[in-house]
Amino acid sequence: MNFIEELKWRGMLHDVMPGTEEQLQKEMTSAYVGFDPTADSLHIGSLAPIILLMRFQQAGHKPIALVGGATGMIGDPSGKSQERNLLNEETLEKNLNGIKNQLSKFIDFKTNVPNKAEMVNNYDWMKEQTFLSFIRDIGKHITVNYMMAKDSVKKRLSADSKTGMSFTEFTYQLVQGYDFYWLYENMNCKLQMGGSDQWGNITTGTELIRRKSGGEAFALTIPLITKADGGKFGKTESGNVWLDPERTTPYSFYQFWLNTSDEDAEKFIKIFTFLPKQEIESLCSKHKEAPHERLLQKTLAREVTTMVHSEQDYNTAVEASEILFGKATSEALAKLDERTFLSVFEGVPTFKVNKADIKTGINVVDLLTEKAAVFPSKGELRRLLQGGGVSLNKEKIESAEVVIEAANLINNKYLLVQKGKKNYFLLIAN
Repeated sequence: MNFIEELKWRGMLHDVMPGTEEQLQKEMTSAYVGFDPTADSLHIGSLAPIILLMRFQQAGHKPIALVGGATGMIGDPSGKSQERNLLNEETLEKNLNGIKNQLSKFIDFKTNVPNKAEMVNNYDWMKEQTFLSFIRDIGKHITVNYMMAKDSVKKRLSADSKTGMSFTEFTYQLVQGYDFYWLYENMNCKLQMGGSDQWGNITTGTELIRRKSGGEAFALTIPLITKADGGKFGKTESGNVWLDPERTTPYSFYQFWLNTSDEDAEKFIKIFTFLPKQEIESLCSKHKEAPHERLLQKTLAREVTTMVHSEQDYNTAVEASEILFGKATSEALAKLDERTFLSVFEGVPTFKVNKADIKTGINVVDLLTEKAAVFPSKGELRRLLQGGGVSLNKEKIESAEVVIEAANLINNKYLLVQKGKKNYFLLIAN
């Protein structure tokens, strides 16, 4: 399959301008995708465009990643119901550096090959532009009628829109169109790719290239990723799922993919992994035979976690997952770093205890009834202890005479108490 055919099969093609496939078959072509620098990390909403560039490079073409230092100061109205907050230069610089480091993990910017990726920041060519020169040299080529016809503009100017649209946002498509024109003129970039909500902005660029240079450029968009239940992709109760392990732990990242529905897993495994068609079709068939084994979800979670983080992070996430299902040992628990440990037990009841009591040694019954009310009475705790129903740090407590000491603390701070098989409690020693 060629690049376009691959995208079609994987459900990653929404719109493509006539002539694009012929251009890609004719010669090595440069294409760019823009990334929004609203944070110092990308989240999984950016993962499909990243994979698009990865596939493009694997197909023998030259990817350009544009980080919007200039357009980040304006705000793209596409798909938005209101104008977003603008960023200052210091925040933008921090965000740009973070995004550059992340993209370098996925796209080859280093090796000396003809289709080596390039990274650009549109602030570099926009910072010298004056308002007068821009409207004289660029603005005159695109009519207001043309700009008003774009869906992103019409939606914001519709009768039911309460916010309207500022002139700043209205000019966004012209600024993005100029990016495409600049890259066409200076880097021979003939294709812009992006999400389906970007079609209007992208075609403004192709029109500007046609009118100002007499050149031919192309456009390709991928669908916006949606979930089968109508929920927003990439969002959890705690917010975005980030690519930065400091923002979203590899364990939480792994869990996001593991918890996808059957319908979503069948769609996502095509979009977010590089497994070949035959293997994916085989996985889908096996999954339908035994859906309770969640083969698709496990494969999806493994492939994406390993790609974004590492194989070691994936293995740690699997070990951490097993802790909740009673398969893990105290040694596995002790190996978890603090952030992963807290991710695993996010939401369980917590109690604060005095660290001095732990250091001097305290009887387990006193600790779990008087210092932390995990159990309502000593009698109930003793009965459960006799039946082997209480564990500390994944090891059963055999006697009511056991003394808890500093050596029992996980990460020198936590004690994990388990009542029965599924009820966990976290003691935090301060």
